[in-house]
Amino acid sequence: MITSHNDSTYTIKEIDGVKVHYLPVKYHNDMGFIKRVLSFFKFVRKAKRLAKKIERIDHAYITSTPLTVGLIGIWLKKNLKINYTFEVRDLWPTAPIEIGAIKGAFFKKRLYRLEAKIYKHADKIVALSPGMRDWIKKVVPEKDVFMIPNMADCQFFVKEIKDPELIEFYHVKKPFVVTYLGSIGATNHLEFLLDIAQEAKLADLNIDFKIVGEGSQLQSIKLQTYLKKLANVEFIGHQNKEGVKRILNITDASYVSFADLPVLATNSPNKLFDSLASGKLTIVNTPGWTKDMVEQYKCGFYADPHKPKEFVSKLKPYLEERDSLEAAKNNARSLAESLYSKKLQIDKLVKVLNNENQIQANENEVYILTA
Repeated sequence: MITSHNDSTYTIKEIDGVKVHYLPVKYHNDMGFIKRVLSFFKFVRKAKRLAKKIERIDHAYITSTPLTVGLIGIWLKKNLKINYTFEVRDLWPTAPIEIGAIKGAFFKKRLYRLEAKIYKHADKIVALSPGMRDWIKKVVPEKDVFMIPNMADCQFFVKEIKDPELIEFYHVKKPFVVTYLGSIGATNHLEFLLDIAQEAKLADLNIDFKIVGEGSQLQSIKLQTYLKKLANVEFIGHQNKEGVKRILNITDASYVSFADLPVLATNSPNKLFDSLASGKLTIVNTPGWTKDMVEQYKCGFYADPHKPKEFVSKLKPYLEERDSLEAAKNNARSLAESLYSKKLQIDKLVKVLNNENQIQANENEVYILTA
């Protein structure tokens, strides 16, 4: 596996039997767009150089974002005759274009052309959500696209009662905790969560809000929280997987937040699946496939991000009826185990890579499988 880290030296580690090559390429969530792009191309350059030194590469599995990692796949195919599977985790360049980070008709056209080229040269394409799959099929209708969502680690994350020591450690003052976990950037638009916290304060709801993560908008969100005098909001820094598990222990409901842009409704966020595996009431603010999922399996709800009062009204039944909350939590865990467990997703991927033409589909996941 070839990846990067923020250290200044090239490092090799063996993790669970996999040799991982860490390239020294600095990257932080609070970087500006230009610095990010420079980091992306630096990684491409270093990865190509390293790939030439690795012997017996049978096939490359390349996962985005960013889209530029696809350049490594094209280079491997052209120069080393190595086929690649391209996994699409976010739709680039559509996402940064809709956000406004990429401007200029010429530049946009070149990036869309690059996207199509990467898809066309891929041996196989894996998309993480139905929306991503549908978009890719429009770009390259002749290609098979396999839809395998993010996985829920049901062995690591478990549904458990709140630990009194963790309640004290995280200064939990209220009986109900709503937590946001993830990047704090423009695409996440956590102003929506601040509007909710303000509405909850006006309604005198006994709720704590936790914002966990880092990113380019962190200081802005902190300033707005201070100006709005939202004492019910607390910030916790970036956490590793163990830290996420501890915070989810004291959490009742998770909030998955994205800006109101069509492309972001196609996302398949990791933290949503951590929430399901941990058995949490799961709340989403995008009208895409995740909305359909939480509503169909009764493990959470969708709340229009522009209507914070709607969030409060939909949450109240879970505050007043603990049986309803417990049922939703049980449904979340059951969904994680039955449809999104780590084992199920790995089995699907192995079948895709082995050219098997049948894997089990369900109501939320349509697989286009051709041997």
